[in-house]
Amino acid sequence: MQNNNNLKIAVFPVAGMGTRFLPATKASPKEMLPIVDKPLIQYAVEEAVNSGIENLVFITGRNKTSIENHFNKAYEIESELKIKNRKKELEMIQNIIPSHVKCIYIRQNEALGLGHAVLCAKPAVGNNPFAVILADDMILSAKSCLSQMVNRFSDLNSSIIAVEKVEKKFLHKYGVIDGIKHNERDWLLSNIVEKPDNNLAPSDMGVVGRYILKPSIFNILENTKEGAGGEIQLTDAIATQIANEKVYAYEFEGKRFDCGNKLGFLKATIEYGLNHKELSKDLRDYIKNLNIK
Repeated sequence: MQNNNNLKIAVFPVAGMGTRFLPATKASPKEMLPIVDKPLIQYAVEEAVNSGIENLVFITGRNKTSIENHFNKAYEIESELKIKNRKKELEMIQNIIPSHVKCIYIRQNEALGLGHAVLCAKPAVGNNPFAVILADDMILSAKSCLSQMVNRFSDLNSSIIAVEKVEKKFLHKYGVIDGIKHNERDWLLSNIVEKPDNNLAPSDMGVVGRYILKPSIFNILENTKEGAGGEIQLTDAIATQIANEKVYAYEFEGKRFDCGNKLGFLKATIEYGLNHKELSKDLRDYIKNLNIK
């Protein structure tokens, strides 16, 4: 896909410990857990690359070196596959990232929140607009969520955050927007609140892990105090940005899976399996024949 907005940078905050998936994440990053045949982070990277992104900025932490290894060359396995003439598998691992796409790794030394993780990317982003993709949020759609947002950014030239309708009982787990809905998909924001009380939430539209941000967010983050959970919240910085410039929310097309929890991860595994060209038929047959009580 061609990207005509100078939107060439995506930031991937991957420093979290993944405690909800222990013991699986004791020695392996949560982002490397596989959905069918690819790790979570690879789906996120593919979404970025297919949306025209050319520079991938990973905000990492301890025990995350396998992410870097995954996107690097693997000479030993490539040599072995060549010897065995395993052309399909060789092509698969050689093309995880196109040659024109660059990877940058920045260590987040302290777990101070999503806002702090994004701020860590400032030296690599500079004065450019950039995307933020949270690998936990997988979105199954004909056209990727980020590609949809890139098209809106082309028209609006303002920060955009992805949102979806959330059941009232779960609103306290989300950043929740307030604003005016302009059309079927676009909201002009007047406020955003991190993890509000379910009964005090300004709307039923929760923020999902896709953002396109103008670089003005960095100066705001540098002056953002600790918020919910004692962390520097990206939501709080966006609330300040809203007071200074236009910020939009976009209701994307697609089905989102919260892979930050076990049930969401299992749902994603099943549905991506059902959409996998090699596995779909057999998996459908298996599910139909399950004797579930």
